[in-house]
Order: sequence, then C-alpha cells, then structure tokens
Amino acid sequence: MRSIWKVMTSALLLSAAAAPLADAQGVNVPFAPHWDDQLSQPAYKVRVEHNVRIPMGDGVTLSADVYRPDTEGRFPALIERTPYSNNAADEIADSKWFAERGYVVVNEDVRGRYDSDGKFYPYRNEANDGFDTDEWAAAQSWSNGKVGTLGGSYLGYTQLTQGLRASKHLVSMSAEVTSSDIYDGWAYVDGAFVLGFALPWGAGVIDGHVNQSGAGVDDWPTIFQHLPVLDAAKAGGYDNQPYRDWLMHPRRDDPYWTGISYEREVQNIGVPLLVVDGWYDIFLRGALRDDVNIRKNGATALARDNKRMIIGPWVHSKTRFPRINGNSKITTGPDREIDFGPDAQIDMRKVYLRWHDHWLKGIDNGVEKDAPISLFVMGENRWRYEQEWPLARTRYTRYFLQSGGHANSAAGNGTLALQTGGAPTDTFVYDPASPVPTLGGTSCCSSVPNGPHNQAQIESRDDVLVYTTPPLTEKVEVTGPLTVKLYAATSGADTDWTAKLVDVWPDGYAQNIQDGILRARYRRGKSLPASLPESGKVYEYDIDLWAASNAFLPGHRIRLEISSSNFPHFDRNLNTGEDPATGTKMQKATQTIYHSAKYPSYILLPVIPSPKIAAK
Repeated sequence: MRSIWKVMTSALLLSAAAAPLADAQGVNVPFAPHWDDQLSQPAYKVRVEHNVRIPMGDGVTLSADVYRPDTEGRFPALIERTPYSNNAADEIADSKWFAERGYVVVNEDVRGRYDSDGKFYPYRNEANDGFDTDEWAAAQSWSNGKVGTLGGSYLGYTQLTQGLRASKHLVSMSAEVTSSDIYDGWAYVDGAFVLGFALPWGAGVIDGHVNQSGAGVDDWPTIFQHLPVLDAAKAGGYDNQPYRDWLMHPRRDDPYWTGISYEREVQNIGVPLLVVDGWYDIFLRGALRDDVNIRKNGATALARDNKRMIIGPWVHSKTRFPRINGNSKITTGPDREIDFGPDAQIDMRKVYLRWHDHWLKGIDNGVEKDAPISLFVMGENRWRYEQEWPLARTRYTRYFLQSGGHANSAAGNGTLALQTGGAPTDTFVYDPASPVPTLGGTSCCSSVPNGPHNQAQIESRDDVLVYTTPPLTEKVEVTGPLTVKLYAATSGADTDWTAKLVDVWPDGYAQNIQDGILRARYRRGKSLPASLPESGKVYEYDIDLWAASNAFLPGHRIRLEISSSNFPHFDRNLNTGEDPATGTKMQKATQTIYHSAKYPSYILLPVIPSPKIAAK
C-alpha cells in the first residue's frame, strides 16, 4: 500500500508497455499506444530538494521531497502524500519520471510519519493537511498555480479528502484502489470486521513514525486466532489504539467515524477525478459507490461530466496474485496461474500522465471524450467501455438454490436453476473453532491470500453448501452488482452468512469471482441498531457480493457457495451473541438454508445480453 506505481505496476502486476486496445466504436480508451505521441515527453533534467518543510495551519510542519525540472519557469504541481516514506525507491523513480516531463512532484510524508512532525492517527488529519499542502505548492516560485494529485490506497484516500476540502488551486486528481468510505470496506463489511486487513496493517504496519511490521517474524495465522479480537494486536506484540477504536465503534452512525469516513460527503468533490480499481480489490465496493455518487451528485458539472473509472482483473497487493505473463497459455497445477492476457498489461504512469497533461497543461488529447467506465470482462479477457454503472441493458436474472437435501460440498446434490424445486432445506454445522479459510478474493494485503484461486479445497468441506448449474451451452456474461437473497435460520444467538460466486472450468478448476458476508445481527442494515436473531427463526438475508465482470464461457458452470465464515479475511462470529470485539466463548451452530416456493433463496445475476448478429 505504498505508492501508486508499487500498487499498480508491481502489486497489480502490470507490464511496462501499453496494450493495443480500442473499443468497437473507435473511441479513445485510457491506455491506447497511439497516445505516446500526445504525451508530455522527457525534456528536463531533474533537481531534488530533500526534507522541505511545509507548514500546516496548526503550526506542525510536514516533510516533503520536491522533484522539479532543473530550469527556470513555472510548472504544475503533482502532490503525493504517503504514510509509507517518501524516500522509497519506487517513490523516487516515479517522482523523477514526472519531473522529467514538466511537473513538480511534491512527495510528502503525512503527519506523524517518517520525517514529518506531529502525531499520526489514521485518516484523521488528511483533509486539512492536504488542503494546506495544496495551498503551499501553488504559492511557490516554481508553480503555475495548478495542482494535481497522485497515489493509491491510503495515498488515494488522502486525495479524496483533499478534493473535499477543495483548494482553489486543485485542478485534477488520479487515484486507485481506494475509496472514501473508511467504515465500510477498510474496517467493516456488512457488520463483519475486516480482520485480515485491519489487524496486520492497522495494528502493525501503520503504527508509529515508521512501519512496524515484523516481516518474517509475525506468526499471523496464530495471531488471527487470538481471542478476544480486541487484544489480538497485543498477542502479536503490537499496541495500537486506532485498531482498538475501530473495534469499539462497530456502528456507522457512531460519531467516531465523522471526519474519517466520507462516503456521504464525497459528492462534494468538484474537480475531474480518475479512479483505477480491480475486481479483486478490497476497496472495490466503495470505489463503485463513489463513482456513482460523484457522477450523479458531484459539486460541479465539471466533476460530474469528467468522473472516470477503470476496473481491471487486478488485486490490491501483489502477494499471492497469479502472475499475468502476457500470453494466452494457462499453466496447470494445484493452483494454476490465471493469465488475463496482454490486454491486462498497462503502463499506468502513461495513463496518469495523459490525464494530468489535459487538465494541468491544457493538452487536447481527448481525455474528456473517454467513456466514463472502462471495465475488463474476465473470461473473455477484453476491455469494454460503458456510459453508466450499472449497465442500462442489464437483465437481472434469478438463479434459485435447489438440492436433494444434501448440498454439502461439491460432491453434494446442490444445483442452481431458473426456478425453485427439490428439497426445501439444506443444513450444515458452523464451528468457529474450525472456520472456512480465506482462499483468494478481495482480501488484503500480504497476510491473507487474495485474487483468483482454485476453490476445490474449500468445496470439499461439509460446512460449505455448493450449488452449481449444468455446463453452459452458450456464454453468460455477468457484469454488475451481485446479490444473494438467502432465507436461513440458525441455532446460534448470532452468526454470519457468506456467499461466493465461482466460475467452474470444464476441467473442474473452480475460480472464485466475488464473495460477500453479512452478520446476522446487522441484517436490517447499517443505519439501524443491531438486532440478534431469534434462534431457529427463518429470516430473509440480503448478502451483497459487491460486483464483478466475468463471462462464463460454454462448457463452464456457474456456482454459488454458501457458508458462515471466511477467515481470516473477516473475524469469526462466535455464535454466542457476545460483543464480537471482546467475546471469547465459542459454540457450534446448526445452520438451515431454505429454498422452497415459500422461501425461494437465489442469487441475482446481472446478465448482459450478447449483441445480436446483424442479418446478412
């Protein structure tokens, strides 16, 4: 989670060459090779000023390394604000790259990190400090008064907060793998605590003036198991107050999140914003919500009309992500490499250079004509360019859960069909002492597997219900938001419900596409108080599986997994009804899934109809 290039070029496994892409209508796309002639060229030598002190409004000074063309003149500024050290090798290389092309890059350590003064508390000071940094940059003798922003993950979040504070000098922003909603995605997902991210990152890496991760020493599998969750950081040798604060404030309407989580305020952004994300990124859901909100309600017509989003087949972190090797061959093995092909390989520096060239330098390169949404359709492994999200032509289709009463594991008799039928229920026992392990998905960053993986190991368990279609005779493209309607009962005082969409290849390889979770006590939504379920009572649960774009090809099968844990991506529900942060007692729960005419459980798939072939 360090810099935009670490995230996008290394972590998202992109190549150093732009892919030869264009859409069917011939509209420019955000990474076409013919753009090279339109980009700012490396025309300058670079001079660097280290540890430049930038004053904040409260008197604290932050440290920045400033990279600028070694010549007289005034240039636009690009601000990058990081908690991961502005002196990292990738930060240096990329700052020089932009400075060579006529930008002044202000690479700043955020408050309380590395060479900057003050006390660091995640998220709390970024809006004000970002504004003050923008104002400072615009007032320098080398500045032409225009400011843009760079960065991903936490560095992307700092941009969004800068956009909300809105210096008059801020002209354009380019962010990736990030969102404004800290509560939902960074800390919680539909009531479940995002343990696999919040604990190693929040309690470890991000604590103190410098990174605290004990790489090669931390035994995360053991630390994740520690109860109570509130003290898990101490079990790993960390003592971090923000981590405990997140656990002690589980409700979105708690005042704690004011001034940290900005999903309601993000519409106040008034400048052009480009966001790049991945279908397997931990912040995908928030990024999509931000996109819809800004394009609909942005503070200015400029922001509404020039909100852009690119979503590829990428994860947040490079660790455990299958290598994209640039050819069509898929190697076999216990967990094969998924090759999304050469079109998934992008030089993101050129994407951002083109964006800022237009807004900060006035270069007429067609940015304003790009489609609002550029999305990568997995399976077919191609880009498509859309005008809205969700897609207006979507045919929302219900695939109902069916079985002969024993959908347990992939060896069971669970099916997905376009109508209800079969036995009325399936049951399994959820034991929090033996949770279903996380194997891929939107987890982050290095302590938990993420991205696409073979789910065969998961689907061999009796506490995972598996529902599958017959082999498809024609392609079914699923692009858009995913929801599972589940009618279920538990013997526990509380529990979780998980769902996972899977693409089963003809040879049996089960590729996870997207997943979701819902804590039973929060089934009524995050705006209402928690309500423990009544033991044995059937409730209707809506499980949000976020979104995806995947073409299920002929011969493949569509599969849905239902269970009650995804650990350690999410903390375990102990089934006791205790406070999840402080609870220590575990009990097994018998889970009953209903799928009858009265209780028609289903997954709602956003099916995109194939274009009709014109008659000859």
